Amino acid sequence: MSDRDFVEQFLEMLSAEKGRAENSLKAYQRDIDHFCSVTSVPLKDTETETIRQYLAHLYNHGLKAATVARRLSAIRQLFLFLFREGLRSDNPAKNIESPRLGASLPKILSDEDVERLLDHAEMLAAKGELKALRTHALLETLYATGLRISELVSLPRRSVGPDTTMILVRGKGGRERMVPLGGKARRALLAYLDAEAERQKVIKKGKIEETTFLFPSSGAEGHLSRRRVGQLLKILAAEVGLPLANVSPHKLRHAFATHLLANGADLRAVQQMLGHADISTTQIYTHVLDERLKALVLNQHPLADGS
Repeated sequence: MSDRDFVEQFLEMLSAEKGRAENSLKAYQRDIDHFCSVTSVPLKDTETETIRQYLAHLYNHGLKAATVARRLSAIRQLFLFLFREGLRSDNPAKNIESPRLGASLPKILSDEDVERLLDHAEMLAAKGELKALRTHALLETLYATGLRISELVSLPRRSVGPDTTMILVRGKGGRERMVPLGGKARRALLAYLDAEAERQKVIKKGKIEETTFLFPSSGAEGHLSRRRVGQLLKILAAEVGLPLANVSPHKLRHAFATHLLANGADLRAVQQMLGHADISTTQIYTHVLDERLKALVLNQHPLADGS
């Protein structure tokens, strides 16, 4: 069997057995293709030293430890698969240690920053234009639910109705969870959906065509793209004077989690809403709060010396 056959079987396993999303599969393939191109050694002949030399190559080219760790993870999973399937008699990646990573805390938007964005989006939406209503609905829903942007844009149209208080979300690995939908986000969504229905009436001459997605688009996926949502948020950020690098759909997800915990939410409840498989992933937000409290004391306490 060729390397291509090995990799295709590995990717098929990730898709069928582990439910990896299309973007994840593409990332695995890119990392493995890079490994094969640099080493030029057939996968069936790869040795532990080959992998070590590849990691050294990455470091010599200035790649960060996080990137090296990600590529090593893909290599490990590939060789573990080949070993378990009997396609190799050993696992050359078994005893290779991952690079040590410093704990990186997610950058978050403050309550005031989020409020500025929401107020501006609501003001624009008050004019009744469809695109402004859509942007307002996206922003309110992202902050109210903490959904991943891929989860939000792929929500089906039937997810939201006049009495909706919970939405069913299909997350990573096909895992489903229920997430509360607050009244303000629901009203923003319904205002947008009413405007979208009116647009369809004009296009279809009075007949409304049932759409599959909550945020439909003429693109290949049939729904608004993640990139487009990011662009819309950065436009809003520029209009209210926030640094563009501070605003993204993922940073709104961070803000959702951190602001909930700051106001006394239970860690496991936040874990469930975010769709984290492991609570340790959610605990990073408690460290963010610790850092904010330290900064508050150092900068605001009357006896603090700022050191």
